Amino acid sequence: MVVTKESDSGDITEKLLSMSKRRGFYWPSFEIYGGIAGFYDYGPLGMLMRNSITETWRRIYRSEDFYEIDTPTVNPESVFRSSGHLEFFTDYMVDCNSCHESFRADHLVDLAGAPSTPETLSKKLSEEKTRCPRCGSRNFSAPRPFNLMFQTQIGPAGNKTGYLRPETAQGIFMNFQQMNRFFREKLPFGVIQTGRGYRNEISPRQGLLRLRELNMLEAELFIDPSEKQWKDFVKIRDVKLNLLPRSGKQTTISAGEAVRGGIIGSEVLAYFMCLTHRFMVSVGLDPSRSRFRQHAKDEMAHYSTETWDFEAELSSGWTEVAGVAYRGSYDLSAHIKGSSADLTFFRKSGTERVERKAIVRANRPKLGPVYKEKAKEMALLIEQLSPEDVRGKKSIRIQFNGNRIDVAAEFFSVVETEEKVRGEKFVPHVVEPSMGLDRIFFTVLEHSFSESDGYVVLKLPPGIAPIKAGVFPLLDDSRMAGAAMAIHDELLVGGIEPYYDESGSIGRRYARMDEVGTPYCITVDDVTLKDGTVTVRERDSRKQVRIGRKDLAGSIGRLLSGGRLEDFGSPVEQKEESVDEKEG
Repeated sequence: MVVTKESDSGDITEKLLSMSKRRGFYWPSFEIYGGIAGFYDYGPLGMLMRNSITETWRRIYRSEDFYEIDTPTVNPESVFRSSGHLEFFTDYMVDCNSCHESFRADHLVDLAGAPSTPETLSKKLSEEKTRCPRCGSRNFSAPRPFNLMFQTQIGPAGNKTGYLRPETAQGIFMNFQQMNRFFREKLPFGVIQTGRGYRNEISPRQGLLRLRELNMLEAELFIDPSEKQWKDFVKIRDVKLNLLPRSGKQTTISAGEAVRGGIIGSEVLAYFMCLTHRFMVSVGLDPSRSRFRQHAKDEMAHYSTETWDFEAELSSGWTEVAGVAYRGSYDLSAHIKGSSADLTFFRKSGTERVERKAIVRANRPKLGPVYKEKAKEMALLIEQLSPEDVRGKKSIRIQFNGNRIDVAAEFFSVVETEEKVRGEKFVPHVVEPSMGLDRIFFTVLEHSFSESDGYVVLKLPPGIAPIKAGVFPLLDDSRMAGAAMAIHDELLVGGIEPYYDESGSIGRRYARMDEVGTPYCITVDDVTLKDGTVTVRERDSRKQVRIGRKDLAGSIGRLLSGGRLEDFGSPVEQKEESVDEKEG
């Protein structure tokens, strides 16, 4: 961010919100009813920019052979009981006993690496003489756990509890069997999902950085843990990363050196850290103000064995915008235990062996007469159970079409079987690059924000800018307006987002486009009417060239893909630009 001496970088959040509301990027939701913390609306330009960021992410992961799926945002309680979210997805909350406002306890004190426990938080609140941010009181309740998931009821009777998902990952794990078949039972394979997550934050007060309804970009890579090398590691081993390990100070080091030195635990984790870095830089994050910070051991999520947060330096300090975690076999193992489904992978080998094992077998001849049309499906459900779940029991309970059915011992048994196998089953491990789209969106805006003497420019990468080209008639002339509108329509048909503007001086129109990050402006003038050329101005250099009308959309497209302006036409003599009116 570049600011004038008179500007205070601390008010960048307010400046961005003001500009975003005026220009149609984002604003607080429900404002006509007073608003509610943790919810924001995206306007027209915000949606264009957010979609461009998502498409960039999608293209990068498709180039890595990941495939995308879409799963429900409402999940039954059993999913989150198995995943650990019911037990672990909590923060500690305190109430101000004077004004009755609630706060997240670890946001009121400096833990400085100390564990976030009720005892530690109470001690810190007392030692630091913490005051309520709202009323100044020092009278707080004892810290208590608060689960961040939104609870709901499924069905008209309300007899089945569900939750809005706090992440998209669990939907991917639910589909492991189907995706394993889709990838023809070959590891590694990757699955991506983008969509909404819901977290009932205790006190969200950081704009787009902390939301109750958020947009996520998540990828899950399923791997064979016996494979210690990553097939494409050689491509990124020389990529430099800014790393802040838990055991030392920040350093800049290549991915290869970090793995060899044991700083990053595996080649595959380093590879997807580099992929995350590449994506972030491509959408406009400043690499000099970005780093990976390793989680402390007492900080890691319940599912993780190693996690690195991708952090960006903002005016408010270092902020997490993404994380790359090695989740091990936790998730699939948890859902195997919770559902009794087979979420293993079969690793083939050339050696045949005889394997004895116990299995659950349904007594189909007895099930048929009793359960009739339900019998076949019930038999399949029974045979998904493990012997340990049924051995010695007089009855078992299964879930059938949303109902619980108690099945007596006469309908099932545990039998010993022998089979010849060439290989073994194992639970795949998972590497997860997970990103907060809203945080990325805000960080891109702040890192791109430039202000000099009150003139604001968003230096967005051309591919991320919501408007790719401004199109102007130089004068209030019907022929110029007609030619400019024709160019606007050609660009739109060609997949390039244009914006037509004929209001005010040309300097004022340039200023409007610079403020929203438009990389190129096209002006139709009297020369256009004579020889068919137009003036194309570049946002950052302010250089101008004349380009022919023929295949103008193709020329702009190549510029957006990294072409140099001077290669597309003859230079125009530069004139000093001025804005003769302040924009309201």
